[in-house]
Amino acid sequence: MTGFEQHGGCRGAAPGLIDSKCSGLLPRVGSSVGPERGRARPPGTMAGSDTAPFLSQADDPDDRPVPGTPRLPGSTGNPKSEEPEVPDQEGLQRITGLSPGRSALIVAVLCYINLLNYMDRFTVAGVLPDIEQFFNIGDSSSGLIQTVFISSYMVLAPVFGYLGDRYNRKYLMCGGIAFWSLVTLGSSFIPGEHFWLLLLTRGLVGVGEASYSTIAPTLIADLFVADQRSRMLSIFYFAIPVGSGLGYIAGSKVKDMAGDWHWALRVTPGLGVVAVLLLFLVVREPPRGAVERHSDLPPLNPTSWWADLRALARNPSFVLSSLGFTAVAFVTGSLALWAPAFLLRSRVVLGETPPCLPGDSCSSSDSLIFGLITCLTGVLGVGLGVEISRRLRHSNPRADPLVCAAGLLGSAPFLFLSLACARGSIVATYIFIFIGETLLSMNWAIVADILLYVVIPTRRSTAEAFQIVLSHLLGDAGSPYLIGLISDRLRRNWPPSFLSEFRALQFSLMLCAFVGALGGAAFLGTAIFIEGDRRRAQLHVQGLLHEAGSTDDQIVVPQRGRSTRVPVASVLI
Repeated sequence: MTGFEQHGGCRGAAPGLIDSKCSGLLPRVGSSVGPERGRARPPGTMAGSDTAPFLSQADDPDDRPVPGTPRLPGSTGNPKSEEPEVPDQEGLQRITGLSPGRSALIVAVLCYINLLNYMDRFTVAGVLPDIEQFFNIGDSSSGLIQTVFISSYMVLAPVFGYLGDRYNRKYLMCGGIAFWSLVTLGSSFIPGEHFWLLLLTRGLVGVGEASYSTIAPTLIADLFVADQRSRMLSIFYFAIPVGSGLGYIAGSKVKDMAGDWHWALRVTPGLGVVAVLLLFLVVREPPRGAVERHSDLPPLNPTSWWADLRALARNPSFVLSSLGFTAVAFVTGSLALWAPAFLLRSRVVLGETPPCLPGDSCSSSDSLIFGLITCLTGVLGVGLGVEISRRLRHSNPRADPLVCAAGLLGSAPFLFLSLACARGSIVATYIFIFIGETLLSMNWAIVADILLYVVIPTRRSTAEAFQIVLSHLLGDAGSPYLIGLISDRLRRNWPPSFLSEFRALQFSLMLCAFVGALGGAAFLGTAIFIEGDRRRAQLHVQGLLHEAGSTDDQIVVPQRGRSTRVPVASVLI
């Protein structure tokens, strides 16, 4: 007979319930009831240690095991260490209420909108030389266009993260995308003397992106699990490089066909209307976290926003992977805005293209070529990263962050070589850009998957939001402007010439290689903590682990010669 049964106040307690008289009897997760399991003990003593006081708790008061519940492994307080069984298609349909075909269709709609978001974001980069000519601005002001947009996006992301964890996600996305489409259309009618108005409208576009990017991955997480989720996320994140490439292509080709760069900003608003209709008619809200609990019971209850923030700050895998993704955002944000302009300046220096003079339309194929490269490298990189990680995961549970680290550390030298070779050979530059962007793209889907399995379902939108804030605040919110600012400062010390414009932008872009190496180191740090954080999240979702309340609801009692925080309920006998 175990120590739980010997204590009179706990006899007959329902599994999974914590009585105030039994709360001091909870064993540590993964531990047995005691080394002397079959030996009788005096009444009132705790199994596992005859000297342990009655008011004892697990050493970490923030994570307390809950006595096992029916239908879950470890129903006697000793959870098994193996992975929970993954539901089949029939099980997923029973839990979510959605057929496999409907779930796949929802992912397709989300991918379409994700592609549209990034297409709109980089349409501006595809016509950036024309915008500079139209508004008569320099490199630093050009970089400010992207910086204002990203700044608005990251400020609004926590707002939609909070709402996405608590309210209907479909309607939040519908409202945000409708607003974004209207603002983008309005930005195409701004006259040349009102550059500040263009900055304002690009900032308002961040409303739509924040309402979508913080929420859409959590819908996928609530529809699929395990390898199915990884595959669906890889499809979803294919849209980032493909949409970015299509933005360059659409911007340059629509401008050439219409003879006016303003028409490039009028393509995505029409497609945005289609996106809102698809969201409203196709997408349904799945229950949060139900597929991971393997049950159609009501979803987990959300905690307070401050409790969410504290838990995320104490999650090293989330923090370090977010820092690594910040480096990815810094590099991709810089290249996205400045690569076509840099390649154009390289061709001018090499004598392959005439310079872009004031009042003339800047004619160059580099936006189109770079867009095609971005599409192709994105598909190759995302697919390669997910497949390598999936294969290595069977033998190495740290495969995800290690693949991310390899991608970033590997891309840094190739991006540096692409800049160094630009004055000698434009072909070599494109080859090195192709390799560097392929390695860089390996991170997108894997980072999203890491976040989803180390963070519990009721705070995933908040986690997505704060990863967006961190990655954009220190990443692509400032990197385009920083690159342009460094370029302008360097040009001040050199005689004005096309060569000076090229060299200034070349030297400033070399900062990307250094930042990429720092991001690789952050992912190596993530690999140290990933196993423990993932297991802790799994136990929480399955009901085998829950977090203590705030320290205000705890008192300190002695335990084995040291002070230990214990919930007040433990002593209200």
